[in-house]
Amino acid sequence: MEEHSAKWIIRGNKLLDETAATSIRGYLSMLYDHLDKDDQRPVVPLSHGDPSAFACFRTSPEAVDAIVHAVQSAEFNSYAPTIGILPARRAVAEYLSADLPYNLSADDIYLTVGCTQSIEVILSALARPGANILLPRPGYPLYESRASFSKLEVRHFDLIPEKGWEVDLESVEALADENTAAIVIISPGNPCGNVFSYQHLKKVAETARKLGIFVIADEVYGHIAFGSNPYVPMGEFGSIVPVLSLGSISKRWIVPGWRLGWIATCDPNGILKKYGIVDSIKSYFNISSNPATFVQAAIPQIFEKTKEDFFSKTINIMREAADICYEKTKEIPCVTCPHKPDGSMFAMVKLNLSLLEDISDDMDFCLKLAREESVIILPGVAVGLKNWLRITFSIEPQSLEQGLDRMKAFCQRHSRK
Repeated sequence: MEEHSAKWIIRGNKLLDETAATSIRGYLSMLYDHLDKDDQRPVVPLSHGDPSAFACFRTSPEAVDAIVHAVQSAEFNSYAPTIGILPARRAVAEYLSADLPYNLSADDIYLTVGCTQSIEVILSALARPGANILLPRPGYPLYESRASFSKLEVRHFDLIPEKGWEVDLESVEALADENTAAIVIISPGNPCGNVFSYQHLKKVAETARKLGIFVIADEVYGHIAFGSNPYVPMGEFGSIVPVLSLGSISKRWIVPGWRLGWIATCDPNGILKKYGIVDSIKSYFNISSNPATFVQAAIPQIFEKTKEDFFSKTINIMREAADICYEKTKEIPCVTCPHKPDGSMFAMVKLNLSLLEDISDDMDFCLKLAREESVIILPGVAVGLKNWLRITFSIEPQSLEQGLDRMKAFCQRHSRK
């Protein structure tokens, strides 16, 4: 049969296309497409949290040895159980319990293909008809994308820049209703570089308890804290409110490509199990993929044998980079950083368009910066805050300074005369 005579009823999923276009990867693809191919200078990527390409951010030798040992043993070439192999889940439970006032068990841990899958699992488990979820603004856009794709209504609460990006708890209470499923808290923060204090997290827990909802604690940047506030896991308050903690080895061990994350139920009162959340999570794993079995098998050795000086070195580099980022942005008249980063790998800076010519908004700024200076920065609109910029400082200090110097030159060139 000739093609022109067929009546095809094939259709793509337009919702998926629309959702992908507003993801971080979608924005970055657009920015990289605008690079000047004739510019011989190296591209400076101040846009995403993957420092693994830089020599100063290599993972620990112990982590590499653990992977090699697991592969060479030939004992982990098979499929793993849907929620992960027991030794790895037990190791994650022990690792997390060291920072909690109670002990987790292997039964509280579900291994995932990075923290990205953790988000997919939880939002899918919550996506009952009419349900809504409370997300921070600015925030990590994958939550919004996955919620939209799962037909889960999103309601945004604000983070307050003048208060170190603390949660506006009054707006949280105003947004919640009987259909609210959970609230997402990200600490250390992406995109703001903040680390919530013990006192503030306790207030969040008490507010969530008052509203009858649980907390999804995105702690993928756990322990990457170098400011005045130490890292406090949300599970510290598990006796006040049930918590699902999301984590991975991607950031602290600087191996995002290994794709090993977890969901931990920090719920000593058993509320998540009583109300069906645990069963929904387990059901999702029956129809999803698993992390590579050999990576799971390496986890106990990675956790046990990685030396503290590896973590200290990483934190020191991050602290230096955050200092450079904060001080350098002070030299750029058209941007303001309201809060020096305390953790993670990012800083949010506000763009003052009144000082610039021929720049219409943050997206226009980033597209022209990429074209003219080969510097990639994420526009604030990508994380829910128009006319702001998210700067990643988790690159080699020399490259960071170079990128910010180019950004300064760009702003001077486009400044109003």
